Amino acid sequence: MQLTIEEGLRAWLDTAGLALVAVLSAYAISKLVVFLVNRFSEDTSVARVFFDASARALVMSLCLLVLNGVLEAAPATLPWLAQLQQMATMFLIITLTWAAVRCTASLGEVIVKLNPVLEGQWKRARKVETQTRFLVRALNIVIVLLGTGVALMTFEPVRQLGASLLASAGVGGLILGFAARPVLSNLLAGMQIALTQPFRIDDVLRVQDEWCWVEEVTATYVVLRVWDLRRLVIPLQWFIENPFQNWTRHSADLTGSAFIWADYGIPIEPLREEFTRLLRESSEWDGVTQTVQVVDAGDKAIQIRFLMSAGDSSKLWDLRCNIREGMIGFVQTRYPQHLPRHRAEMLGASDGKA
Repeated sequence: MQLTIEEGLRAWLDTAGLALVAVLSAYAISKLVVFLVNRFSEDTSVARVFFDASARALVMSLCLLVLNGVLEAAPATLPWLAQLQQMATMFLIITLTWAAVRCTASLGEVIVKLNPVLEGQWKRARKVETQTRFLVRALNIVIVLLGTGVALMTFEPVRQLGASLLASAGVGGLILGFAARPVLSNLLAGMQIALTQPFRIDDVLRVQDEWCWVEEVTATYVVLRVWDLRRLVIPLQWFIENPFQNWTRHSADLTGSAFIWADYGIPIEPLREEFTRLLRESSEWDGVTQTVQVVDAGDKAIQIRFLMSAGDSSKLWDLRCNIREGMIGFVQTRYPQHLPRHRAEMLGASDGKA
């Protein structure tokens, strides 16, 4: 046994030395190319972004490609040659898949950088970013699946299994489709969302009674950032099957209201004047909407609505709170006698007799 191993190592001596020299030469040349590209290209250039993302994977791919070439040229009588060729080919496929994934991801980054969020063009930029993020992730999934399949096909048993599966593709496809139904439904839902754009990155949504922003859109789920910095992770299929509110679908402008209850005797006109003064002093108000209306009248008090608008949901929330506080303070200071009160009629002892 020991003699056989020694003979095999002697037979491999020339080929191993040639392979080592070839791989080291390829590595040195690739590192030199990396240095020259980094030295003579701008950091923000498109080619530099692609190269930075995939340089490591491309270096490994070049080394493995040279190694495969040496092994293909080696004498067929070398022991364990077929096994080494198979392993080298599999690792080459894996590194090429890695490089393709990195290039695809950098493609998405380039598209997003070429469409920055400019004033007046935020809607288009967020639409492009949302579509790009999803399509890049979906493409990466396809690349990984194809790369994994090709790598596994280098093994003879797997190749035979693949031929058997292709022979029974009808039944196998039905079984696989049924088993992968949740994953496939989310992928299809994500494709529909990317094309129809019911929401985009940074849109403000009202989902499951939560006020949140769209933080990330993956191939199968959406990450929502709640106002208190919690994160909701919701499958894409949920957005196809359930209603939700999008507060920034066409624009970020929103209208909101603040309500207070007051006695029937309170004058409305001074409230309008105070409401106008508070709005003009507020930096959150966009100058579009200001309305004061009595919207309800109960048996004890009336309800007054102060309608206002702001440029986005965060400003509107602060504006509503400030106006509510200001109007309550105004009523407490100027008309304390008209705060909501309970009225009762005192009956004398004689009035209570039948």
